[in-house]
Amino acid sequence: MTHPRGFIIKFIIALLVVTLSTKPYQVYSQGGIVVENPNVAVAFGNSITFTANLKSTLPIQQASLLFREANEEITRVETLQVAEDGAVSFTYDATQNAFPPFSWILFWFQATLSDGVTYTSDPIKFQYYDDRFPWREVNQVNITINWYAGDDSFSASALDAAGSGILAMRDFIPISFDDPIDVYIYSNTTDLQSTLLTGSNQWVGGHAHPELGVVLVAIPPGSGQFIEMETKIPHELAHVMLYRYLGENYQRQPAWLIEGIASMVELYTNPDYARAMQIASDNDSLIPLNDLCASFPVDAGSAFLAYAQSQSFVTYIRDSFGTSGLSRLMNAYSEGFNCELGATQALGVPLSQLDVRWRETVLGQNVAGVATRNLLPFLLLMALVLVVPLWSAIDLLRQRRKNGKQESQ
Repeated sequence: MTHPRGFIIKFIIALLVVTLSTKPYQVYSQGGIVVENPNVAVAFGNSITFTANLKSTLPIQQASLLFREANEEITRVETLQVAEDGAVSFTYDATQNAFPPFSWILFWFQATLSDGVTYTSDPIKFQYYDDRFPWREVNQVNITINWYAGDDSFSASALDAAGSGILAMRDFIPISFDDPIDVYIYSNTTDLQSTLLTGSNQWVGGHAHPELGVVLVAIPPGSGQFIEMETKIPHELAHVMLYRYLGENYQRQPAWLIEGIASMVELYTNPDYARAMQIASDNDSLIPLNDLCASFPVDAGSAFLAYAQSQSFVTYIRDSFGTSGLSRLMNAYSEGFNCELGATQALGVPLSQLDVRWRETVLGQNVAGVATRNLLPFLLLMALVLVVPLWSAIDLLRQRRKNGKQESQ
């Protein structure tokens, strides 16, 4: 894939606090209230300050600010103090990273007037943008690469990795470009970790918000950038495409299946995966696949092994049952089958038995048992071939003995 040309590159100067505002004196009205000059000031990771002027023909008895992330069902409600000129202000503590980075947030106002009637304004939307870095962007089709460290060739390589990753997954994941995808490349894991929600694992070098179409990865410019791009970008893009394909059933899929598919489409397979699995196999410390249904371990070592096993196991399923087998698995889990029975429904084999077969086939466990199982059909056939003449010989011997007794009498 050649480097795309004709990129539109925009430079965004990041401020400590960026004010995302509507046009001056823009008015939002609903019934008995008018909202003038609604503004949002975002200090990413620290605070979000909402301001406006509420106007009405009757005195305002009570006013509230309501806001939520666009995909949330829970709305936050904060009581406002209304100044004599109608000015209201509220600062939300964002130090806990309650909102995903680059998510869209809706806010609106409610006011109860002296006549006892409550009025609600129309909602206003803004993006919770990470304004701490001087982002640049380049795009092709509906994929936009956002980066702040590295030259233009860095972003071109990232866009190539994204395109190659899409090609690698299109055989078993329906590809959708109906909505845009934004890939944000941080230059180090520290910057990325400061962006992720509180409680994220410290070893994470990439993350996707599939419902937002947002991918976050940490890739430093340098000699190793190409390998990291070909590993992390396709992996996280797979999460977005799987979410768009599965919708609400994305959450029903086992962790080993989602992460295994995402790891399988990586353009550069981590060579340490095979080594980690072999060591765990020799030490009898492999993680049962049933234990990787709900989530992965939080410690780095066990998580690495979980990713290695999932990538190998899903690849084994694809090689054994085809890409249609993976589709049947996702459909079975979408229908609500549990982790064990979903495999039975889709592939005719329970997950625990598939786990055993994978260990035997890929990792060479139970060599004697595998050999016996493979030879069993031939042994049965041989037994059937031999049993007839053997039975005939026994019957002939019995007849001779019988005849001999009769002659002696």
